[in-house]
Amino acid sequence: MATGVFGRFDLVTDTDTVIYTVPENTFSIVTLNICNRSAGTAGINIAISSTQTIEVADYLEFNTQLVPNGVLERSGIVVDGGYSLMVRADVANITAIAYGIETSTL
Repeated sequence: MATGVFGRFDLVTDTDTVIYTVPENTFSIVTLNICNRSAGTAGINIAISSTQTIEVADYLEFNTQLVPNGVLERSGIVVDGGYSLMVRADVANITAIAYGIETSTL
Protein backbone atom coordinates (compact mmCIF):
# COMPACT_ATOMS: atom_id res chain seq x y z
CA MET A 1 0.00 0.00 0.00
CA ALA A 2 1.52 3.28 -1.14
CA THR A 3 0.85 6.72 0.28
CA GLY A 4 2.10 10.17 -0.59
CA VAL A 5 2.76 11.75 -3.96
CA PHE A 6 1.71 9.59 -6.95
CA GLY A 7 2.72 11.97 -9.73
CA ARG A 8 3.73 15.55 -10.42
CA PHE A 9 4.07 17.19 -13.79
CA ASP A 10 4.69 20.48 -15.55
CA LEU A 11 2.02 19.91 -18.21
CA VAL A 12 2.73 20.13 -21.94
CA THR A 13 0.23 22.43 -23.67
CA ASP A 14 -2.77 20.69 -25.29
CA THR A 15 -1.55 17.20 -24.34
CA ASP A 16 -3.43 14.62 -22.28
CA THR A 17 -1.03 13.68 -19.47
CA VAL A 18 -1.37 10.58 -17.31
CA ILE A 19 -0.74 11.87 -13.80
CA TYR A 20 -1.22 8.51 -12.08
CA THR A 21 -2.32 4.98 -12.97
CA VAL A 22 -3.74 2.87 -10.16
CA PRO A 23 -2.15 -0.58 -9.93
CA GLU A 24 -4.35 -3.63 -10.53
CA ASN A 25 -5.94 -5.17 -7.42
CA THR A 26 -6.01 -1.82 -5.62
CA PHE A 27 -8.08 1.31 -5.47
CA SER A 28 -6.86 4.79 -4.59
CA ILE A 29 -8.25 7.86 -2.94
CA VAL A 30 -6.56 10.78 -4.64
CA THR A 31 -6.29 14.54 -4.22
CA LEU A 32 -5.36 16.46 -7.35
CA ASN A 33 -3.95 19.98 -7.25
CA ILE A 34 -3.52 22.02 -10.42
CA CYS A 35 -1.60 25.29 -10.19
CA ASN A 36 -1.69 27.95 -12.92
CA ARG A 37 1.76 29.57 -12.88
CA SER A 38 1.04 31.58 -16.04
CA ALA A 39 -0.13 35.18 -16.47
CA GLY A 40 -3.25 34.08 -18.39
CA THR A 41 -6.37 32.05 -17.70
CA ALA A 42 -6.01 28.32 -18.38
CA GLY A 43 -8.61 25.83 -19.59
CA ILE A 44 -8.26 22.58 -17.61
CA ASN A 45 -9.60 19.08 -18.34
CA ILE A 46 -9.52 16.28 -15.78
CA ALA A 47 -10.53 12.71 -16.63
CA ILE A 48 -10.44 9.15 -15.29
CA SER A 49 -9.94 6.65 -18.08
CA SER A 50 -9.26 2.94 -18.48
CA THR A 51 -7.36 3.66 -21.74
CA GLN A 52 -4.98 6.31 -23.04
CA THR A 53 -7.84 7.76 -25.10
CA ILE A 54 -10.29 9.91 -23.14
CA GLU A 55 -13.97 9.34 -23.91
CA VAL A 56 -16.68 11.95 -23.27
CA ALA A 57 -17.96 10.05 -20.21
CA ASP A 58 -14.48 10.09 -18.59
CA TYR A 59 -14.38 13.83 -17.74
CA LEU A 60 -14.55 15.13 -14.17
CA GLU A 61 -13.82 18.67 -15.39
CA PHE A 62 -13.98 20.01 -18.95
CA ASN A 63 -12.52 23.37 -19.95
CA THR A 64 -12.72 24.62 -16.36
CA GLN A 65 -11.21 28.10 -16.31
CA LEU A 66 -8.32 28.53 -13.88
CA VAL A 67 -7.32 32.14 -13.25
CA PRO A 68 -3.67 33.28 -13.33
CA ASN A 69 -1.80 32.13 -10.22
CA GLY A 70 -4.90 30.17 -9.20
CA VAL A 71 -5.24 26.64 -7.83
CA LEU A 72 -7.86 23.99 -8.59
CA GLU A 73 -8.07 21.22 -6.00
CA ARG A 74 -10.16 18.05 -6.35
CA SER A 75 -10.09 15.78 -3.29
CA GLY A 76 -11.63 12.43 -2.50
CA ILE A 77 -11.32 11.11 -6.07
CA VAL A 78 -11.76 7.33 -5.83
CA VAL A 79 -10.05 5.52 -8.71
CA ASP A 80 -10.25 1.78 -9.46
CA GLY A 81 -7.27 -0.40 -10.31
CA GLY A 82 -6.20 -0.14 -13.94
CA TYR A 83 -7.65 3.36 -14.40
CA SER A 84 -5.61 6.52 -14.94
CA LEU A 85 -6.08 10.07 -13.73
CA MET A 86 -5.39 12.36 -16.69
CA VAL A 87 -5.06 16.14 -17.02
CA ARG A 88 -4.85 18.55 -19.97
CA ALA A 89 -4.24 22.31 -20.06
CA ASP A 90 -4.54 24.70 -22.99
CA VAL A 91 -1.59 26.89 -21.89
CA ALA A 92 1.96 26.35 -20.61
CA ASN A 93 3.15 26.76 -17.01
CA ILE A 94 0.58 24.50 -15.38
CA THR A 95 1.59 22.13 -12.58
CA ALA A 96 -0.44 19.04 -11.66
CA ILE A 97 0.24 17.00 -8.51
CA ALA A 98 -1.65 13.91 -7.36
CA TYR A 99 -1.29 12.45 -3.90
CA GLY A 100 -3.21 10.11 -1.66
CA ILE A 101 -3.43 6.49 -0.57
CA GLU A 102 -3.63 3.10 -2.32
CA THR A 103 -5.57 0.24 -0.76
CA SER A 104 -5.44 -3.43 -1.77
CA THR A 105 -8.66 -5.09 -2.90
CA LEU A 106 -7.31 -8.58 -2.15
